[in-house]
Amino acid sequence: MAVSRDTIVAILLLAFTALMWNASTEIEVTPYATMASSVWPQIILIGLGIFSGLLLAQSVTTKPSPEAEVEPERLGSMALLARYRNALIIYALFFLFLITLPYLGMLIGATAFVFLALTLLGRLNARMVGVHALIALGSVGSMWAIFTYALHVILPQGEILSNMY
Repeated sequence: MAVSRDTIVAILLLAFTALMWNASTEIEVTPYATMASSVWPQIILIGLGIFSGLLLAQSVTTKPSPEAEVEPERLGSMALLARYRNALIIYALFFLFLITLPYLGMLIGATAFVFLALTLLGRLNARMVGVHALIALGSVGSMWAIFTYALHVILPQGEILSNMY
């Protein structure tokens, strides 16, 4: 019985999660903090551990599809690009987000990233573009408000918004 890539990735992610959990216990506790500095990293690690465990369980119990067994070396370069199209689009959009972050800031840049990701990866028609815009504005706006007002985290404003004030 061959071990699938998902099984190997899940085991590596679980090992990474355990290693990072161990490292998070040594984060310095600051006297002025209202909660320990390790709380947020550990919350993220709990989520990563749960999803990695689910991936491991799924990879062990599910038989891989025939498409998953095709070796990338046997595919041509155009077929490889088509196969990984969505991932490449997200990497390109995230790279653009990072490059434009100093100018656009977190609020505008993240809204553009989410909108473009939904539009490029989803169905493209006039109604869905409006839905994508609402999802981008609502999700990024609410996360921005939570970080800014509830958690008092200063997010990058960018040149556009900083020139308005």
